[in-house]
Amino acid sequence: MKITVIGGGPGGLYFSILTKKAMPNCQIDVYERNKPDDSFGFGVVFSDETLGEFLKRDMQSYELIRTNFAYWDDIIIARDGETVNIAGNGFCGCSRKTLLQLLQQRCLEEGVNLHFEQNVDDLNQFKDSDIIVACDGIGSKIRTQYQSEFGTKIELKKNRFVWLGSTKPLDAFTYFFRTTPHGTIVAHSYQYQEGMSTWIFECSDETWQKFNFELTNEQDTIAKIAEIFKEELDGHSLISNKSHWRQFPHVTNEKWFHNNIVLLGDAKATAHYSIGSGTKLAMDSAIALSDAVIANQNDVQAAFQQYEKSRRNTVEMIQHAALVSLDWFENMDRNNQHPFYQFAFGCMTRAKKVTYENLRLRDKSFTDKVLNEFNTLSSRAQSRHFNEAINVNQSPAFTKFKLRDLELQNRIAMSSMGQYSAENGLVYDWHFQHYTSRAIGGLGLILTEMTAISENGRITLGCTGIYNENQIVEWGKIIDFIHKNTTTKIGIQLGHSGRKGCSKIPWEESFKGNSWDLISASAIPYNDNSIIPKEMNLEDMNLITSQFVQATINSDKAGFDLIELQAHHGFLLASFLSPLTNIRNDEFGGSIENRLKFPLRVFNEMRKVFPAEKPMSVRISATDWAENGISEEDVITIATAFKNAGADIINVSTGNTVENQKPQTGRMWQTPFSDLVRNTVHIPTITAGYIQDIDQINTIILNGRADLVALGRPLLLDPNFVRNAQAYENFQSDDIPKQYKMGISHLYPLKISERKQVDGMKKALKPKSNKK
Repeated sequence: MKITVIGGGPGGLYFSILTKKAMPNCQIDVYERNKPDDSFGFGVVFSDETLGEFLKRDMQSYELIRTNFAYWDDIIIARDGETVNIAGNGFCGCSRKTLLQLLQQRCLEEGVNLHFEQNVDDLNQFKDSDIIVACDGIGSKIRTQYQSEFGTKIELKKNRFVWLGSTKPLDAFTYFFRTTPHGTIVAHSYQYQEGMSTWIFECSDETWQKFNFELTNEQDTIAKIAEIFKEELDGHSLISNKSHWRQFPHVTNEKWFHNNIVLLGDAKATAHYSIGSGTKLAMDSAIALSDAVIANQNDVQAAFQQYEKSRRNTVEMIQHAALVSLDWFENMDRNNQHPFYQFAFGCMTRAKKVTYENLRLRDKSFTDKVLNEFNTLSSRAQSRHFNEAINVNQSPAFTKFKLRDLELQNRIAMSSMGQYSAENGLVYDWHFQHYTSRAIGGLGLILTEMTAISENGRITLGCTGIYNENQIVEWGKIIDFIHKNTTTKIGIQLGHSGRKGCSKIPWEESFKGNSWDLISASAIPYNDNSIIPKEMNLEDMNLITSQFVQATINSDKAGFDLIELQAHHGFLLASFLSPLTNIRNDEFGGSIENRLKFPLRVFNEMRKVFPAEKPMSVRISATDWAENGISEEDVITIATAFKNAGADIINVSTGNTVENQKPQTGRMWQTPFSDLVRNTVHIPTITAGYIQDIDQINTIILNGRADLVALGRPLLLDPNFVRNAQAYENFQSDDIPKQYKMGISHLYPLKISERKQVDGMKKALKPKSNKK
């Protein structure tokens, strides 16, 4: 077999080493456009986990790399003179030039042919090659020639960055943050050999523009950066190496191979440097490609298919994590408002893979600082509400929270989940057990399923309502039980289905009943099978407003502690907010200010008749997950308007506006939108979305991404989620009903034992240190 590798970076070289070792009779030629001792950039970083994989694959490479690496266990986060060390993070750094030379040495030892100063533009010279590996970098000429076949997409991210070096010695991987009059600048810095360290400086485009940086003026860049970071550099100089300002290119390819050409390294996919080295991603993929070629020596296409199948999911997960991490850095100015330890905690947990418990196991002294700061500040902020002292070591999820005169015993809520089991809008025994069992289970707040303001406002025939006396009475029975037997509070979500009415109950095959006329902001059906709604006129708006007002009065009469206005997921009020569902030409369409007019009118009228001591929430969709949908600026305008109108908290959801949405789901996937609203508009928020355990809840709250965390599906089969979490955290709750207190002696030791076992397994699974 004859293999041609275009690009002599770490990925191409490592693939060549592994493949030649396993297939000594194959011919492998590497063509590199630079000289053997050229290198752009300074250092590369690997984790203990990555080095462990190198050890298994090629002992010689591993030993050469490990011998020449600078190793550290700590990460340091520094902001304007404040610093904190976080231990337990095994990383090592090496000069990129040294790494290339070591891999070149191994290639020659195995019999790989290396060709330098070879700029390959034409692949015709390699017609006799069985495989052509295109690993010629981010700007890959080979990939560009076949970009339609590969389905290449390149998106330049917002931030600006520049790669520099310094003689400044560093004891740990360090993030240096500097607050300037023009915005926040960060230095991602680490030592990669004695007397040399890498410094990647990053800032927003706005900050970059205000400093009047120039793309290729290295002297100007160094002069300005050296002045900003003079304390951190401590008299040491900055060094350039074609150090031009860039925007990070997010590269994806729909297909990784075409004919006998296969992509590797940055030519295939890029991941932002904030989650580690792109070199690691390239070398991991080199391992997978080598494995596939070795396993399919007589079938190149099968090899390529195995390679893509084995790596695509992993690569896409890494790229997603990198984008989540990058989002934190793109919003440094917003994050910078947080107290120092919360800021540092947010930096450490930004990609969502690392959580509070991960960090506690790595370095409890750090998480104790974070927890102490959070509880101390919470105690001060809530001191006007709560007389009792707050334990500074208390789990964040079990701290109290207050909205107007409503005191919540903890920060865990139940999200609105349709039960679709009402009859003529009337709740019955099913709803009684559903809500009361979760209240006994210890939730801080329960939000009911969307409850219709009128018969025609229901989504399905099984939806609840609060538009007649019988409904008020039956809701009152549930509320009375909860108030008498628990300290849980209960709020009602009031809404109107709009164009989503006449929907079938989820477990039924079709809508069973007489349909009704639908209304919406514009006459646009939800999908091809939906009824076309009537575009609302002023008379319709007057009627709907009066129905919302009456439902508010009814809700207070029933005894609800809070009202949440439904303005999300494409239902009636939400249909006014999104430009995808509102194409009106009158005063209620067009600009976001116009699109807000009717929903705001409804809220204002509700607020007038709801007791002043009781809080109101508004649930919104912060993105439509569809092209030309609601914008980030729109969301800020919407949240600000409701805050100014008297909303006490915003429940931040996303999507379900249009059928052709493409949501990007995953763990805690909606928290960035809650973060945006909470820390830009400065209003408390509720977040939800694939949040599954107490560790994630604590992480979200400590991050300052939300004030309350709402759970949905986790509570369907576990009404005692909170009780289990309290036992797991060894939190001594005083709201357990007296009839159930005997269970504490069984549950708490069990959960504490389980936690110890899990912690032990996590410690055992931590990658072994590779320090020489």
